[in-house]
Amino acid sequence: MITKEGVVTATLGKDVLVKTIRSKSCDACSAKDSCGEASGFQEMTVKIENSLNASAGDHVVVGFRTAPLLKITFMLYILPVILLITGAAAGDKLAAIINTDPSVTALIAGGISLVIAFVIIRLINNSLKDKKEFQPFLKRFSRKNETCTPS
Repeated sequence: MITKEGVVTATLGKDVLVKTIRSKSCDACSAKDSCGEASGFQEMTVKIENSLNASAGDHVVVGFRTAPLLKITFMLYILPVILLITGAAAGDKLAAIINTDPSVTALIAGGISLVIAFVIIRLINNSLKDKKEFQPFLKRFSRKNETCTPS
């Protein structure tokens, strides 16, 4: 499980807005330049279900489940590569059947497969965005001027 400390900035009905600060580990990360964290903003605000009845000013620890994160990582990075390679291989085989240049046919088929991968990712994202397993959650909190205690 991944955790991040933050402060509740507002309550919105059954949800809270939690402001977190970029961690020091981001500075050593090789992907920091391609990540949204590198945009110059040190703070990030996340909307989370208020399962612990926290209020504005409370210090909280936000949790992220690891298994769903691995599923999303696979979907974003591996699925497009698999479909690109499969499409290019199918295009190469198809070129012999329709009597065209294998390189051009493989390029076109690979490109079409890559677009299909992004459409699939978008559809999966839309179906998963409201599932609790893929949402951050409040793990523990402390009232103003206290430190977080493990739950």
